[in-house]
Amino acid sequence: MEEKVKEVLESIRPSLQADGGDVEFVSVNDGGVVKVRLVGACGSCPMSTYTLKMGIERKLKELVPGVTSVEQVN
Repeated sequence: MEEKVKEVLESIRPSLQADGGDVEFVSVNDGGVVKVRLVGACGSCPMSTYTLKMGIERKLKELVPGVTSVEQVN
């Protein structure tokens, strides 16, 4: 599952970079919880929760079977 999660994050990355931000993969556990770190402009953006849940989490749940949620770590 980890490799597929990383592939999807790579496909999302250009959109985040266009706005001055980025996403880093941290981990995925057996329960399907993916942990990521939002960096650059995304790390301090007031819309980062929206980006995380409606963008990254939605895409990962859609494309990677077993992903249950995405959480941000600092």
